[in-house]
Amino acid sequence: RYSLFYNHLKNIEECEGGLDKFTKSYKTFGVNQLEDGGIYCKEWAPGAEAVFLAGDFNGWNPFSHPYKKLEYGKWELFIPPQDGCSPVPHGSKLKVVIRAQNGALLYRISPWARYVVREEDKVNYDWVHWNPPQSYIHNNPSPKRLKSLRIYESHVGIASPEGKVASYKNFTYNVLPRIKDLGYNCVQLMAIMEHAYYASFGYQVTSFFAASSRYGTPDDLKEMIDVAHSMGITVLLDVVHSHASKNSEDGLNQFDGTDSCFFHSGYRGNHQLWDSRLFDYANWEVLRFLLSNLRMWIEDYRFDGFRFDGVTSMLYHHHGIGTGFSGDYNEYFGLHVDEDALCYLMLANHMINSLHPECITIAEDVSGMPALCRPVAEGGGGFDYRLAMAIPDKWIQIIKELKDEDWNMGNIVHTLTNRRYEEKYIAYAESHDQALVGDKTLAFRLMDAEMYTNMSVLMPLTPVIDRGIQLHKMIRLITHTLGGESYLNFMGNEFGHPEWLDFPRIGNNESYHYARRQFNLTEDDLLRYKFLNAFDRDMNKLEERFGWLASPQAYVSEKHESNKVIAFERAGLIFIFNFHPYQSYVDYRVVVFRYKILLDSDAGEYGGHQRLDHNTEYFSEEYPHNYRPNSIMV
Repeated sequence: RYSLFYNHLKNIEECEGGLDKFTKSYKTFGVNQLEDGGIYCKEWAPGAEAVFLAGDFNGWNPFSHPYKKLEYGKWELFIPPQDGCSPVPHGSKLKVVIRAQNGALLYRISPWARYVVREEDKVNYDWVHWNPPQSYIHNNPSPKRLKSLRIYESHVGIASPEGKVASYKNFTYNVLPRIKDLGYNCVQLMAIMEHAYYASFGYQVTSFFAASSRYGTPDDLKEMIDVAHSMGITVLLDVVHSHASKNSEDGLNQFDGTDSCFFHSGYRGNHQLWDSRLFDYANWEVLRFLLSNLRMWIEDYRFDGFRFDGVTSMLYHHHGIGTGFSGDYNEYFGLHVDEDALCYLMLANHMINSLHPECITIAEDVSGMPALCRPVAEGGGGFDYRLAMAIPDKWIQIIKELKDEDWNMGNIVHTLTNRRYEEKYIAYAESHDQALVGDKTLAFRLMDAEMYTNMSVLMPLTPVIDRGIQLHKMIRLITHTLGGESYLNFMGNEFGHPEWLDFPRIGNNESYHYARRQFNLTEDDLLRYKFLNAFDRDMNKLEERFGWLASPQAYVSEKHESNKVIAFERAGLIFIFNFHPYQSYVDYRVVVFRYKILLDSDAGEYGGHQRLDHNTEYFSEEYPHNYRPNSIMV
């Protein structure tokens, strides 16, 4: 693998003048404004017989501005300035016109288009030339690379209690302050790369270089990131390079009239479950396109890194479909591994680390590919973190299948600590996957229909609501403290957001009712959501103070099956969890030297029963317990 990566790198140096020049292609491909007012256009369309540029600027004449054919399937066009001004005004509509091999004329959006919009009465997107007289100027530097990542996974369009598509402006002024107050230091933005189908959650990308216009303009997004940086918040982009939408009118599919171009042709170029196209990572121009795409998001918008979606699908020719992973090394090495895709990921991480070492990369891989989060120089994938995807599945399995008294403490600890040595994991109890329609959030699984009737503090605290609130806090805290080297939460789940997430579509009569986040629920003093919100905030603030995510893995001193108690040490703190459904303990001996309560899920401000005295400070005795010389009774 390293040999393949090195050969690619060597070829880029010899043929393209180095990685820096190769990945700057986003500044030359597409339609670009020149300093003298002229326009330079460049496209890669190897299957085209001829290429033209048409638009508002030439009265949509499809033949007046032909491109010149270059080597290796590239085409270029220079349009001189008119009286010192651009011949293609800002805001004008454009199309690349392709004459296919069968003679047909195809009107396409450039793969490198920076801004596309859809008018309400139209189905397809239009390409709009984005060249404002004054581009947004960033005022704030990016935060320094974080040691402890507390990630708030977000979707701009649903970030409002109102039933509509919310905006970048709304997120900037209403959601970012909330994220900061909750103690999260990183926001991960989903569904930013333009996607024609809103209900795809951004996973059917049509324009890779365009920020979604349904939330606002490119400058609105730049302002949002700039304001986040002013708050010390790192901003990550959920990048989808694992596949692309099948749309051809406003997507990459059949751009030059052929079945291939950016993708594998035939069966290999189609994902049978996602109904989407699969990139040909061995193709030189595909590498240019994808690597330049990453660099554009970093340098133009100032994103601080990426979460790579669908990495498991990229790594294997079977795309993980109908395949289980047990950890056997034969599952990770062999002809079923897509070495070209893995080499692309190594190149991507190498480029980011070389040109922007402050940036962070995260892999969404369910397979557990060894060394994916080790440096490329070691033959690894080069990612900084991987998602601990087994953890949310474990919580769902426990809650669905087991009675409280049958919870297995050893199995919980194993799942939370089972990670590859010296590879960093991002722990999470639930993400957007669990919130989507067809699944259930932890809060909804725990409290279900009673969330509609018994979340008011004016109503008696029922056993279902009481159990749900307490377990919601405990599950999140033990995941945060034991499960990894970073932590992630999907927006709204911190306070137990009721119901599910469902985007407007034909099946729900295009309703926005479930495509929103009801942040207002936490602001109502008469509702119990405020307790969960306060606990999540104070949990993050405590991590900010003590930094357990950046500390070595915890030492688990106790996982008692009959008592249902888990105790462990990390970052100079001791964490004690009593998962027993009805048994409390007096004078329970645990390993500790000095003891003062810092966070208590049973405190009144978190909807607990206030059974512990927070003013008492305890000191240990020289009484050996669980292989430690000192212990204490709690």
